[in-house]
Amino acid sequence: MTRQAYDSPQFYLTAPTDCPYLPHRKERKVFTHLVGPNAAALNDVLTQGGFRRSQNIAYRPACEECRACISIRVCAQEFQWTKSLKRVWKDNQDLIGAEHPPGPSTEQFDLFHEYLTARHLNGGMTQMSPTDYSMMIEDTHVETAVIEYRRSKPDTPTSREGEGPLIGVALTDRLCDGLSMVYSFFDHTQTTRSLGTFIILDHIMRAQHLGLPYVYLGYWVEGSPKMEYKERFKPQEHLGSVGWERQP
Repeated sequence: MTRQAYDSPQFYLTAPTDCPYLPHRKERKVFTHLVGPNAAALNDVLTQGGFRRSQNIAYRPACEECRACISIRVCAQEFQWTKSLKRVWKDNQDLIGAEHPPGPSTEQFDLFHEYLTARHLNGGMTQMSPTDYSMMIEDTHVETAVIEYRRSKPDTPTSREGEGPLIGVALTDRLCDGLSMVYSFFDHTQTTRSLGTFIILDHIMRAQHLGLPYVYLGYWVEGSPKMEYKERFKPQEHLGSVGWERQP
């Protein structure tokens, strides 16, 4: 799968703000706009170069004295199951992820707000209004989808739809070489399911089915408890000074 060419983008630098991952540090970001008919091609190249998407903005850290944020991607076609990951997958086989166009809903926002309140109370996203959430989902010029996770129903193999309350949501970009998980959230009360892990596993399976080599998980920061879960999915590659490198 290839994309058409794009015009050279203009890049901008943000002012320093408190780092959300490491205490007593400041972060800056370089960003550009993802708009117009060539946004998908630009999103491909920038994601491969360590950028992340938020609405119609692509950004990456540009901190002067720190290189702790490492872009990572899972090698989906070579994915290695562990006993614990197999258990998570088995425990959630009653769930089905239905893919939809990028459209928001009240049910999504309610789950999103409950998730942030329980898991990221001090984060900046907790102040997002329903309008802000709608913009996060639908303000896009790239190929993206919302995947809603619900319990399976009898005709699921035919309908590919679940039933009952919304249990998890993933906003996911389709790239020429993989799937990029822009943001995901889930029912925090279902602690025995390990839903965050399951949603990543589901994306790895989707990438395998589509014949795509990678699942992009964003940034990993060594020493940050928030990022430790990303180390479970192997093999994976990290983006360094000489490009993407396979990790031992």
